[in-house]
Amino acid sequence: MAHPATAERPRAATANPIDRARRQREDQRLMRKVQTGDDHAREELIERYMPLARSLALRYRRASEPLDDLIQVASVGLVKAVDRWDPERGLAFSSYAVPTILGELRRYFRDSTWDVRPARDLQELCLALEEAREALWGELGRQPTVADLAARLERQPEEIVEALQATEGRSIRSLDAPVHDEENDSASAGDLIGADDEEFERVEAGVTLERLTGILDDRAREILRLRFAEDLLQSEIAEVVGCSQMHISRIIRSSLEKLYAYGSGKEVAE
Repeated sequence: MAHPATAERPRAATANPIDRARRQREDQRLMRKVQTGDDHAREELIERYMPLARSLALRYRRASEPLDDLIQVASVGLVKAVDRWDPERGLAFSSYAVPTILGELRRYFRDSTWDVRPARDLQELCLALEEAREALWGELGRQPTVADLAARLERQPEEIVEALQATEGRSIRSLDAPVHDEENDSASAGDLIGADDEEFERVEAGVTLERLTGILDDRAREILRLRFAEDLLQSEIAEVVGCSQMHISRIIRSSLEKLYAYGSGKEVAE
């Protein structure tokens, strides 16, 4: 992130008092034309303050946010300032435009740059924390500690820690990224995500079947087990049980009808 001191300074801020007064009168003249519907004057006023919008965008530059996107957001704030400024109130346009542009940039970072979005007050603290960290880095010549940040923002250390943790949610790592960067053969995050286990469904189905078949006698339960669990043919079951295939067929059909009637009756009862 670029330090504010290195950002491009708007020309209005470095002009002498006479130049500032002249510029303010020119801004007022253009704005009066804008209020009469002069689009050319509106475009001219916007163009005059684009360096200001760029300099403010640079204050919010992060490695993860393209500078062009930030300039576009700042430009939107500048346009809003042009459309809302009332020169009759005596406030210089630059004084009105700066908080309007900064507000647009803050809203952008608050609402549009989070993969995992925390509560709004925590988002605001995260933004203030990043600005404070950059300022303290320049002042201290080292990475500021939690205590340094807490003192600068007048917040409790616990709040600073929570904000630092929330900042990690601004962007989510790829599921293909290794879990441990120092290990070449480290598993990826995606490898650690659980999947459905079909064995759970099989066990659950077995428990359900065992509960339902409690209404059948031992012989009928064994025949159903041989048919549907062991996948034997009716002729093979007949040899195991010691009866005719036709009798096996009747037992299977009768047992299934009982189970269906029992299951239907139970569902109705529920």
